[in-house]
Amino acid sequence: MVKKILFVCLGNICRSPAAEGVFKQKIKDRDLENLFVVDSAGTGGWHVGNLADPRMRETALSRGIELTSRSRKIEENDLYEFDHILVMDQDNLDAVKSLIKDSMNPVNSKIKLILTYSKDSQLDEVPDPYYGGQNGFDKVLDLLDDAIDGLIDSLID
Repeated sequence: MVKKILFVCLGNICRSPAAEGVFKQKIKDRDLENLFVVDSAGTGGWHVGNLADPRMRETALSRGIELTSRSRKIEENDLYEFDHILVMDQDNLDAVKSLIKDSMNPVNSKIKLILTYSKDSQLDEVPDPYYGGQNGFDKVLDLLDDAIDGLIDSLID
């Protein structure tokens, strides 16, 4: 059965499209593309329709990962459409969970911080690189690379 994965950050132009791109590249490399549907979204709608931030696209491309998705805002329906919703930080987690009308809803269990799947990082959150320098974009990709390996391993067990 195909598993649907949604990555979420604030504006859907840095972290979540990077996560989507890393995930797609890793499942392609492992010949698992037919097992997953992957998308990304933001909790805010400021950048709807835009490509990922040029700095993130360039940094990802330097690692062989092309980011082609366009920004969109998460909708309540996404909570039911996707099997796993991975968020970048606590604010994103709170924003996504605020879309749930019933706190006892089982959909709560499918929303997690992406770094819960990290094998190497001691961090809980993927920092937003938007207002920082180049090293922030590299750090995001390093964190996502590690966490997405753990995520994929957990999904194919």
